[in-house]
Amino acid sequence: MTNDTFSLAGHDVRRMGYGAMQLPGPGVMGPPRDRDAALAVLRRAVELGVNHIDTAQFYGPDVANELIRAALHPYPDDLVLVSKVGARRDDAGAWLPAQRPEQLQDDVRQNLRELGVERLPVVNLRVMPREEIAAEDYVPLDEQLTAMRELVDQGLLEAFGVSNVPPEQARVAIDAGAVCVQNAYNLLFRDDEATLQLCAERRIAYVPFFPLGSAFPNMPKVTEDKTVQAVAARLGVTASQVGLAWLLQQADNVLLIPGTSSIAHLEENIAAAQVRLTDADIAELEGPLAD
Repeated sequence: MTNDTFSLAGHDVRRMGYGAMQLPGPGVMGPPRDRDAALAVLRRAVELGVNHIDTAQFYGPDVANELIRAALHPYPDDLVLVSKVGARRDDAGAWLPAQRPEQLQDDVRQNLRELGVERLPVVNLRVMPREEIAAEDYVPLDEQLTAMRELVDQGLLEAFGVSNVPPEQARVAIDAGAVCVQNAYNLLFRDDEATLQLCAERRIAYVPFFPLGSAFPNMPKVTEDKTVQAVAARLGVTASQVGLAWLLQQADNVLLIPGTSSIAHLEENIAAAQVRLTDADIAELEGPLAD
């Protein structure tokens, strides 16, 4: 890891952050199984130096934001809360598009109310693929980006980012003012290397979600890969720490937000920032994937 921090909307954030997606109940729906444990995880994250927490109103819905406020408000001066808009959930947990300008405006304000703040450092626009959206719900990306810029102009956001975008849309968004890109990327799922390279060249934060693949049923799990396990055993660390350390060593603009509802896993994730992989380790990890 070249540096321990990277600038996000003008804030120096530690490169190991925390994602709140796993705090709600199963399927990111409903309250946590153990509310006190969820609050304790958030407080422990800050104690360990985390100053970048990723959340969304539609985590729950309304659950993750409420827990963050209950655990941490009034917030530490250096804490950077990042939320996202562009989708909503129905009662069955399905993801619904919510990308019309008025929906983006309403959902940003909902995030502000739930978190108890007047302005957020960054809100990411979650872009849904056109093929997943009914014709009547489709909004061109340029119109969505204009709406996000207007929210910045109104003072509700310091900046905006984008999530779930291919490289060509990432480039359009960065040209429009996006300060970060959140996409699926990990050691065993490297399809987004072009976007990572683009962000590195433009000095834009790149925030990989599903960093270990464990939250997505169709994605290979980094911790189950035999090569990852072998390297971890040789180094005396865990497989998840190897996967996270590999991400941090890809580029100094990579910011991680691994999520967990366990203090033990949280502490394990944070400690991954101290793991150093040699060039030989990385070459072994990036070779043919183990069965």
